[in-house]
Amino acid sequence: MGCASSIHISDRVVYHSGKESEDSHSPQQTNTTQHQGNPASGLPLKPPSCKTTLTEVQFGPMKLFKDPLQVLLVFAKEDSQSNGFCWACEKANFRCNMARTPESALECFLEKHHDLVIIDHRHSRHFDAEALCRSIRAVNSSENTVIVAVVKRPDREEASVMPLINAGFNRRYVENANMMACYNELLQLEHGEVRAQFKLRAGNAIFTALEQSQEAIEITSEDQVIQYVNPAYESIMGYQQGELIGKEIIEVPKSEKNKPDLLETINSCIRKGKEWQGIYYAKKKNGDSIQQNVKITPVIGQGGKIRHYVSINRPLNDNNKSDKSSERVQAESQTDIQSSKHKDRRKGSLDVRSTTSRGSDGSSQRRHSSMARIHSMTIEAPITKVINIINAAQESSPMPVAEALDRVLEILRTTELYSPQLGTKDEDPHTNDLVGGLMTDGLRRLSGNEYIFSTKQPHHLPSHLITPLSLNDIPPRIAQTMENEDSWDFDIVNLEAATLKRPLTYLGLKIFSRFGVCEFLNCPEATLRSWLQVIEANYHSSNSYHNSSHAADVLHATAYFLCKERVKQSLDPIDEVAALIAATVHDVDHPGRTNSFLCNAGSELAILYNDTAVLESHHAALAFQITTRDDKCNIFKNIERNEYRTLRQAIIDMVLATEMTKHFEHVNKFVNSINKPLAALEENGGNNDEESVKSILTSPENRILVKRMLIKCADISNPCRPQELCIEWAGRISEEYFAQTDEEKRQGLPVVMPVFDRNTCSIPKSQISFIDYFITDMFDAWDAFADLPNLMQHLDNNFKYWKGLDERKLHSLRPPPE
Repeated sequence: MGCASSIHISDRVVYHSGKESEDSHSPQQTNTTQHQGNPASGLPLKPPSCKTTLTEVQFGPMKLFKDPLQVLLVFAKEDSQSNGFCWACEKANFRCNMARTPESALECFLEKHHDLVIIDHRHSRHFDAEALCRSIRAVNSSENTVIVAVVKRPDREEASVMPLINAGFNRRYVENANMMACYNELLQLEHGEVRAQFKLRAGNAIFTALEQSQEAIEITSEDQVIQYVNPAYESIMGYQQGELIGKEIIEVPKSEKNKPDLLETINSCIRKGKEWQGIYYAKKKNGDSIQQNVKITPVIGQGGKIRHYVSINRPLNDNNKSDKSSERVQAESQTDIQSSKHKDRRKGSLDVRSTTSRGSDGSSQRRHSSMARIHSMTIEAPITKVINIINAAQESSPMPVAEALDRVLEILRTTELYSPQLGTKDEDPHTNDLVGGLMTDGLRRLSGNEYIFSTKQPHHLPSHLITPLSLNDIPPRIAQTMENEDSWDFDIVNLEAATLKRPLTYLGLKIFSRFGVCEFLNCPEATLRSWLQVIEANYHSSNSYHNSSHAADVLHATAYFLCKERVKQSLDPIDEVAALIAATVHDVDHPGRTNSFLCNAGSELAILYNDTAVLESHHAALAFQITTRDDKCNIFKNIERNEYRTLRQAIIDMVLATEMTKHFEHVNKFVNSINKPLAALEENGGNNDEESVKSILTSPENRILVKRMLIKCADISNPCRPQELCIEWAGRISEEYFAQTDEEKRQGLPVVMPVFDRNTCSIPKSQISFIDYFITDMFDAWDAFADLPNLMQHLDNNFKYWKGLDERKLHSLRPPPE
């Protein structure tokens, strides 16, 4: 009698604090089985121990813990060989699955990710063992799996194993059904190849740490051939990995600033197996020398010999250091090699004697000491460098230039470097009120009045929305409304009416499908539908402006911008997904009041977020709370951890960018870092220099600026919409501001936007001020980048419309009927 062939696959057993638990699925009468019987006698063996025993594996300084091996046996038919391995797995207390077909084997492997796969290669008429091996190797998670081919005992001469190796097998096992032979083979595999692969798998964590490190790291071979540099090294030195890997250290240009015998001193030290640490000048790709605190550690490997050198480099700021100071530090590094590695990294640039000496004027000495510390700090903000450069330039400049530089310094030392300075309040009260209401955190009140939301939002999916919608069965009337959703002139107000104020779910389903978001997130459509519904349920339909229709409008604009050629050149798929999600959640649970109002009222949210970006912080935090606390709507559930962290960071950054206090900072950085360099390339005839354009568009810093600018423009794009939509949105935001002013007066709070009094407000004037102050420059910059002539035409038409009403002294949204 042989292996039981109809036992279900039980899930992995996990034990915590000595307690045992087991999850299992219903029995499956399939081609995949888990052995539980004695292959020789047919009598049940003692079941494998129910307690999971973790094997301890030492990997350098890392201590790893290995679960019992998971083994997949692939045999088309039961025979003595398959029974031998079944018995051996049971004796070794390994978890064993049996598959009869390549399809069930691949399916089982994708579910369990076995450590060891043993495939019957003896009978090609049943299935192609090499093709199955290649299929398993095509799966990413098989990289550290050991695959063994069971081959026939050769009749005559030995055949080459190269076809097996080329197919992806690690080794072969010449058929031998003896149970102890199978058992010994498994033990040798466990302690040999499988354990080696387990250590290699742990090595991925080490490389992740290297890749994320802020310090420049270089690894060379025993012959000092460069084998690895991390991204921080590339960033600091200006080289790409491909330019360095495989080169000998001596081929990389050296700085002339080092003392002549320093390299010889370093080499003589590390070749003895000793660590060296000290100050060293490296030469960047552009020819500049950079002073670094360097630690070089020899790594002892096979045969007790040095096999690698690991160099960790941290740049020092040498702007304020004399060459003499550098020479002194280098001398210390050479004469006291062993003790220097215990010194603090900053002490190389700080004369300790000057901080401890005392003269007749103790206070003067202390002041001098403090200044020395400040000037020798290795961390210096860019603005400090700029001020130092201007100070130095003033000393040798004629009087008019020096006076002009004084004015420059005065401006640079203010905190608001990006916000334009307004005239007096009387000159433009509308602009002043908009700035006060949108770009400040309000006036503090000492009365203790607190603003609590009148109705706490449930932050869950209401019962009437439980049944998710499908993209395929959207009602025809709604589907027809969304036919032109890829057009800028798409009418979101029509969709709002057709969906009974639930446009976000429907439009989200269509746009996310168009951009392949479910495929990117590896997320079922049902999960996305539930997520869209629960997010929409947490928007306040009672708000006249900040409701789910506004979110849908911003999502539509975001999707439109993502299709522009320049934007596509700049952003990666993960950026696109982040932008669509950020647009969807960017105002979730908005109370219909500004940050200034919440701060003045001492609201719970203002206290929680320290009066800083209160609403935007709340939107981002709540979006992730809602998403991750219920698997039914957790769209991030199936993505890899690092990808999730990158996506999360991008979403949060974009949502926070919608806060208006940093409006001008975001716009100016975008113009200075992207638009101006691109314009300079164009003016210099370098428009065809694709590499230069690509480097501007795709640098990590600039991609962040593009995403911020994109969502900012999407968020306040109402003045660039067709005129009827522009008027509709103007009426809605005005009503929300009117309601806030009414409540401020009722509660005795400071009125942050007095012009928004429903009895006296001129809506045309407020729109003109908003367009002049916030919109025109931002959309000029965005149009220069993304090419949006239709938006700019709408903006021009709408501005003229509001101007026309204002010239007629009208305060309303529309002129009176003729």
